[in-house]
Amino acid sequence: MRVALDTILRRFVRNGRLTVRWPDGRYSNYSGAAGPAAAFALTDWATVRHLTIDPSLALGEAYMNGTLVPDGCGIFDVLDVGVSNMAGNLSGHPLLWLSDSLHLLTRRLDQYNPARRSRANVAHHYDLNGRLYSLFLDRDRQYSCAYFPRGDETLEEAQAAKKRHIAAKLCLTRPGLHVLDIGCGWGGLALTLARDHGARAAQEGLTDRVRFELVDYRSLNQKFDRIVSVGMFEHVGVNHFRRFFSQIAQCLTADGVPLLHAIGRGHGAGSTNPWIRKYIFPGGYCPALSEVLPPLEKSGLLVTDIEILRLHYAETLRHWRWRFAANRDAIAALYDERFCRMFEFYLAGSELSFRREHQMVFQIQMAHEPMAVPLTRDYITAANRADPHTVGSAIMAEQRWVP
Repeated sequence: MRVALDTILRRFVRNGRLTVRWPDGRYSNYSGAAGPAAAFALTDWATVRHLTIDPSLALGEAYMNGTLVPDGCGIFDVLDVGVSNMAGNLSGHPLLWLSDSLHLLTRRLDQYNPARRSRANVAHHYDLNGRLYSLFLDRDRQYSCAYFPRGDETLEEAQAAKKRHIAAKLCLTRPGLHVLDIGCGWGGLALTLARDHGARAAQEGLTDRVRFELVDYRSLNQKFDRIVSVGMFEHVGVNHFRRFFSQIAQCLTADGVPLLHAIGRGHGAGSTNPWIRKYIFPGGYCPALSEVLPPLEKSGLLVTDIEILRLHYAETLRHWRWRFAANRDAIAALYDERFCRMFEFYLAGSELSFRREHQMVFQIQMAHEPMAVPLTRDYITAANRADPHTVGSAIMAEQRWVP
């Protein structure tokens, strides 16, 4: 298998430099045009075989198991070389091309997410030890893309800016609005909307206006003036997009405004990386806008605004990756070294997907009526600059989402 993997790598590495130390101690060097550089050691021949046959899954597993060891660099550098050579170059690894093609064919089965299966999928990642997330997220534990208006914000500043940006698009301009957050996480967005825009919640002494429920979005039958969903649409699955938007349309008042904030892909339909699907987000998928807009249109909702956040999530993940590294010993004490390597691989690979593979975040504002929101986008900028405590009032009824 060494000869096969060596041949593949010589065809695959067209940008940057890669050095591989084989299990017998010998070295091979691969290089192309200017680009990132990395080196790693392979500790056994079984790993060589697995990388040859199924690199999409085997690379992450080898790093987790300690049989692929970065040499003089980190896993981010190793992945950077790999991702830099992926675009338009899958023919350099024919089995990788075949694997991707098969996963594209089976993605609807992979993303079949009825309520019971979805609840298990969500628990797989989000029900980890709460202290883990406190060790690399911001103080508010926002586990979604932050917003960097200048580019040099701290993570806390950028997450606060994200919440202001979302609040602006929700048009919280009058008191008494009934607001639903589908997929609230630890409730940070809801508490901010409550505290800064007039609603209330228990942790902040705001019990009378906010409630948190563990409920499937498909079971809701109430009406809301505003609906927001941040970072949960990636767990819905392409089979269920039409039901998702139909449910929003059904639960929205005639003059209501919903906002969807989700990760998307910039080059059309695809499939979830096998390693991510197995270890991080089973049942998850980041769709292209071309997959999102048709079911949205069929729901009867109008698209009133779309904004693409390009490198904002890359910067968010960079902050998370650094904080994870700074607290690695504490996280290893919660779990173990294999878990730490799994999370390092996940954070590094995710960041690079935004930097080099055209992943992005889209925010879609919708309505039943074209005049539900102002005619121009100036109100968003104005609201972002205003004192949040002076911008309207809302009554928040928040549901924690289980798909």
